[in-house]
Amino acid sequence: MKMRNLILMLTAALALGALAGCSDDDDPTTPGAESQSFTLTIENVSSGADNTVSGVFNTPVGETAAGPAFPGQAYEFVFGANPGDMLSFATMMVQSNDLFYAPGGGGIALFDGDTPVQGDVTAQVHLWDAGTEMNEAPGEGPNQAPRQSGADTGPADADSSVRMVNDGYIYPAVDAVIQVTLTHLGDHLFRARLENVSSGSTLMTMDGAVAVPLAPGVFTVHTGSNPLFVSGMADQFGLEGLAEDGDPSAIIASLEARTGLAVPLAPGVVAVHGDAAMLFHSGMTDPGTGLEALAEDGDPSGLAATLDAVGGVSAVKVFNTPVGAMSPAPIFPGDRYQVMFNAMPGDRLGLATMFVHSNDLFYGFDPAGLELFDAMGDPVTGDVTMYVRLWDAGTEMNQWPGVGPDQAPHQSGPDSGTADGNSHVRLVDDGFMYPMTDNVVRVTLSLN
Repeated sequence: MKMRNLILMLTAALALGALAGCSDDDDPTTPGAESQSFTLTIENVSSGADNTVSGVFNTPVGETAAGPAFPGQAYEFVFGANPGDMLSFATMMVQSNDLFYAPGGGGIALFDGDTPVQGDVTAQVHLWDAGTEMNEAPGEGPNQAPRQSGADTGPADADSSVRMVNDGYIYPAVDAVIQVTLTHLGDHLFRARLENVSSGSTLMTMDGAVAVPLAPGVFTVHTGSNPLFVSGMADQFGLEGLAEDGDPSAIIASLEARTGLAVPLAPGVVAVHGDAAMLFHSGMTDPGTGLEALAEDGDPSGLAATLDAVGGVSAVKVFNTPVGAMSPAPIFPGDRYQVMFNAMPGDRLGLATMFVHSNDLFYGFDPAGLELFDAMGDPVTGDVTMYVRLWDAGTEMNQWPGVGPDQAPHQSGPDSGTADGNSHVRLVDDGFMYPMTDNVVRVTLSLN
């Protein structure tokens, strides 16, 4: 609720300024003989979830191909988190039938109050039994991954519940096989390292010592409990493939279906124009025409004023008040903006609205805009989300979406943050994890 109120105050204040800054009034442009009156609807279809980030780790550090991590090797992954978030992960103990290393259902807390947690957190990791296959002596069983004839072999476990391993066999201590370390990289960004610290003599079998590899696994950042399994209950999230065969494909599919970032969208601007790019130019630095304020702080007033004075632009519209609302505000999941405009055959539509959980990202069509009429001269209607892209304004260095301290919901004031080393406007490509565009925004055109 605190974050929602902060966004509301920031973007509502900026949007009020946008109303005053745009000289285009709210009446549709005067239609000509061939003009059509359109309504553009911008709907926020994002949905928050207990899991804010999910991913797979499968390639040991220094390797170029996916595979197990043998003694001396490690998996690493980077993620963003806010105070109150926890980390969970799971990786198979390969010399077993269905055992895996993971924290408990509550995960590992990533902050102590507002202070990021760092260092060795292995004490919070346990060896779990997935309850999907009958256990055999570790390092010896013919139905264990290194010795089985194929995936998913071996008789079913009579006890199907996920639980800490307790089968009468002797296993190495957790910290004799795996060491888990957290490093805070700044700006609420973390790196987790899962290192295989076993040696050739860690697991002794009747036939001698064997290595204890770790297999590819999954991780998730979450606020709720039990994102990967529920202790005392049968597997319900696809854990079996990971725990028996080191295959995380089923459980990551389940995780991704339960992972989401609720992304507010800020007031923005549309422009009806000819062939030339008007709102921005890909591969070029923003010349200071107002894109920065829109992309960083949700303030479309400067860009609207610039466009209003440019030749070749027949209409400029600021959208800032959600349908059903009485005053300017961002749109949250389930909300929508609507804006009416008129256009002639040959016209294109430019669009820009801020991805609020970012430093300077915005949704828009390609620089040349969206063609509003087809080759036959008929107006384009329906869902046009497929033409919407997530753009980087190149004005501020990016931070992990939703957690960056210089992003609108967290920053102390507008226009804060470090300048981007690449000042070109471009499609976002910074290595961070973003939701698919159509999981955040839906854009449709209809005729009036």
